[in-house]
Amino acid sequence: MNESAEVSAVNADARATPSVRDIEESWRRCARRLRAEVGEHVFSSWFGRLSLESIVQARAQFSVPTRFLKSWIEAHYSDRILAALEAEIGGVVSIGITVRSSTSAPCPPTPAIAAVQGKTADGGRQALRAIQQSAPRSGQLREDGAAYGEGFSGSPLDRRLTFASFLVGRSNQLAYAAAQRVVEDRAGQPAAFSPLYVHAAVGLGKTHLLQATAHAAAAQGRIVTYLTAERFMYSFVAALQSQTAVAFKSAMRSIDLLIIDDVQFLQGKAFQNEFGHALNALLDAGRQVVVAADRPPSDLEALDERVRSRLAGGLCVEMMSLDEPLRLQILEARIAAARVANPHFTVSPAVLAFVAHSIVSNGRDLEGSVNRLLAHSIGGAALSVEAAEVAIRDLIRAREPRRVKIEEIQKLVANHYCVSRADILSSRRTATVVKPRQVAMYLSKALTLRSLPEIGRRFGGRDHTTVLHAVRKIEGLSASDATLREELELLKRMLQE
Repeated sequence: MNESAEVSAVNADARATPSVRDIEESWRRCARRLRAEVGEHVFSSWFGRLSLESIVQARAQFSVPTRFLKSWIEAHYSDRILAALEAEIGGVVSIGITVRSSTSAPCPPTPAIAAVQGKTADGGRQALRAIQQSAPRSGQLREDGAAYGEGFSGSPLDRRLTFASFLVGRSNQLAYAAAQRVVEDRAGQPAAFSPLYVHAAVGLGKTHLLQATAHAAAAQGRIVTYLTAERFMYSFVAALQSQTAVAFKSAMRSIDLLIIDDVQFLQGKAFQNEFGHALNALLDAGRQVVVAADRPPSDLEALDERVRSRLAGGLCVEMMSLDEPLRLQILEARIAAARVANPHFTVSPAVLAFVAHSIVSNGRDLEGSVNRLLAHSIGGAALSVEAAEVAIRDLIRAREPRRVKIEEIQKLVANHYCVSRADILSSRRTATVVKPRQVAMYLSKALTLRSLPEIGRRFGGRDHTTVLHAVRKIEGLSASDATLREELELLKRMLQE
């Protein structure tokens, strides 16, 4: 082979092996296509945690965090993913999916596990108590699954996610206080409020708060089960396959505190029915239930109406977007943790302030910014604000305000005030509905180019004078009410992000 032929071969190999940046861009294009095809709800439920790892020899390799998600995508969406890859990239003829290894450190099993291994026929509270008695100081977190076979295996807990490491600010103070109250309630006593329903966007600390609650309650000797919705579905299927469904049901109804995370992923009538039965049994028995999701119960349109109603019957708390002082606290804590392994890693107050002001999305992006700053500081060079801006450029959202739709305003305001969009559009005149409706009308006038008559039509066919009255009312109240002014500014920022 002559020299030019060798160069051509090398260039061909380079083109056949895409770079990490090429792979990320390819997946972003495919994700946009899939989101448009299946809708935002389905995409976030099943594709949100799907990562494209590599494309080698016409085979795309993906990874997901759980076995259940792997099985579900392979069974229901592999052809659709392959079609999207072929349309956006070309040359891909097959896909593979693996399960990413978890970084969470599960609590070690207790010595009593061997004694109750496989005793599914006698499931229920007696077996759970047998496990708990072997560790009376630390309580029992049901995540080993031994007493009831694989069908009752909980989700692993991260020992780092405790109340001690949870940073509190104005945006999450109410949710933190509610979780603390759950821990203060003692087993056998009526719960102050049950269920506790916490909702927030991605990366605002829901999972941290739930796992901290599980750790603290278990430390008091209470029987605690922490499950993600995906794990609940997987455990139920495993119990049916191993013919231990009766023991699974008995175990679910025999705990002191049930914590369910990401309930928006609970799909399928059979799973929802089983969850609803367990929820009703625990609540009717005075037990405590904590549930988290990315939206209020009224917006979980795929969830059975009876389950939504039961969830909405407790305390509904929203964790808001991180305010700037809290973002600064999070950055300082992450940098302090990074310095344990990298003592020479320092970040000036000016850089800290710049990052806290620039990254407004969520805690995960803040953690990502620390990793980028650490990478750019290798070699001992001091980080300037200009260098930090380069390091976190991909995490800073564009500041240009986007076009806001009235439907988006109605939905966000409804979520904020824990009412439904249907309530805002209805003719109800109760105070809990009138204020959100007037706020939504005010924001529609402030953030859109729609006329007053058009806004009125979009709010259930109301007259333009009703809209004008609402706008003037909110303007007048905000002039003297600092809390309302803060709420309006927060809603505007969220709508324009």
